[in-house]
Amino acid sequence: MNILLTGASGFIAQFLIPRLLCKGHQLLAWSQSKNTCAQLYGKQVECFASLDDYWQLANSPKIDAVINLAGAGIADQCWSESRKAELLNSRISTTKNLIELISNLDCKPDVLLSASAIGFYGSHLEDEPLDESAAPQQGFTHDLCSSWEAEASQAEEYGIRVCLLRTGIVLGPGGALAKMRLPFSMGLGGRVGSGKQWMSWIHIEDEARAIEFLLENKNAKGAFNLTAPNAVQNVEFTRLYAESLRRPAIFPLPEIIPKLMLGEGAELLLEGQRIYPRKLLEMGFQFRYEELAKAFSTL
Repeated sequence: MNILLTGASGFIAQFLIPRLLCKGHQLLAWSQSKNTCAQLYGKQVECFASLDDYWQLANSPKIDAVINLAGAGIADQCWSESRKAELLNSRISTTKNLIELISNLDCKPDVLLSASAIGFYGSHLEDEPLDESAAPQQGFTHDLCSSWEAEASQAEEYGIRVCLLRTGIVLGPGGALAKMRLPFSMGLGGRVGSGKQWMSWIHIEDEARAIEFLLENKNAKGAFNLTAPNAVQNVEFTRLYAESLRRPAIFPLPEIIPKLMLGEGAELLLEGQRIYPRKLLEMGFQFRYEELAKAFSTL
């Protein structure tokens, strides 16, 4: 396939793109930094930075599929009002521009896979598993993901199959674990707050495999939870991560610390959701990493 991908310099894309190239797909990347894209992938991936740049590309091939992974890091900064506006704009504006591009193509792509997040469901402190039919709790993360998904779903008006990727915490050599590794490797890690909040996770390999699965499966459409089937509470997550580093997990992080660092965004660490990937499993997708201990053993 000829695949257009956004967010090419992001954590997930850096793992996904080499896999797609190895399968023989041709990649065209929409990236804010063409230099970064070139450094990561060389001449294997053709990059452009704006819609104008795209239309100036010579001999642009038909786009068979679009994978939209763009968006500012949700836990990178304190959630001030300006930061929340940036988080929203980085997702909505890129997706809106994608829809504009699609609308102007003579030959439409067959499928759009568009990133979302389990934040769609809002914070759920209860223990029941939530599948794709679960009712969301209102709040900023739900509003953010709901608006994001609504923008992507407009591609359906052009007869395009749309899959919405409600991704959990992605475990790999980057992302959330990159921020946790130093204190935990020094034996200074531990549960966050009460430790009872649920953490819904997925190994980076399964994340990429699930995206490939949805890309190739023409019957797949709508929202999909991209999380392993066995979510764990924070106290178990931190214990197993410390064990994988052969360190103890005996230093709890008081609630006040993430609140001071992230403001309203502390809910990402102090609250959670127990997510279950019902639709992926019903379609026959098989996770390679269903248990957290096995996932940590590879990282």
